[in-house]
Amino acid sequence: MWEALGWGGVAASSLVIGAALGIARRWPRGLIGVVLGFGAGALISSVSFELVQEGYVKGGGLALATGLAVGAVAFYVADRLVQRLGTRSAAGLAGVPLALGALLDGIPEQAVLGLGLAEGEGIGVALLVSIFVSNLPEAIGSSSDMRAAGQAPGRIMRLWALVAIACTLATVGGYAIARVTAERFEAAVDGFAAGALLVMLVGSMIPEATEKARDKAGLAAVLGFAVAAGLSALT
Repeated sequence: MWEALGWGGVAASSLVIGAALGIARRWPRGLIGVVLGFGAGALISSVSFELVQEGYVKGGGLALATGLAVGAVAFYVADRLVQRLGTRSAAGLAGVPLALGALLDGIPEQAVLGLGLAEGEGIGVALLVSIFVSNLPEAIGSSSDMRAAGQAPGRIMRLWALVAIACTLATVGGYAIARVTAERFEAAVDGFAAGALLVMLVGSMIPEATEKARDKAGLAAVLGFAVAAGLSALT
């Protein structure tokens, strides 16, 4: 349990780091786009090798497919609610939808970290790196918007600290679930996380990376995929 808490904190720490970086200065759109592209490629690799493949081995195709469908629909509906909040937000809520989006992304992916630890597989290094890298641009963008809207740095950091704590606890939750459930349920959880991440990647992360970094986004994504795939093979 303590190991899950520790690794969950490591993965979620990039949210706080990104918030601090966003408060400290304005970052070029192209650079944020490249980081988004790299993180997207790394997450695609993790979905392929650490979620879908392992979920299939653990619980078979039916449990995995069910989890994929439920995760995709759940993320889509929740994301639509966050987008509505964004369109209705006044300046005082600038950046808050991005923070909620990061929370929505972080809970399923960090729960999978806990699942792997509980099963004695150790920490999924590729997934850990993917989560860490992909968190940074979301936190930087949100905190930059909030700072530009006149919100105090302390308030911004508190918001992102709460998001990081919730994501860390999701790792502990994944660990606890794996200790008391069957492998088919664990496969469904893997599928749920994969479905949610794929909807997020196609719907927001990849388009945003392309918008900000243009043709460099594709190269960054392939490099991110290669790094994460290599880490998966090594571990």
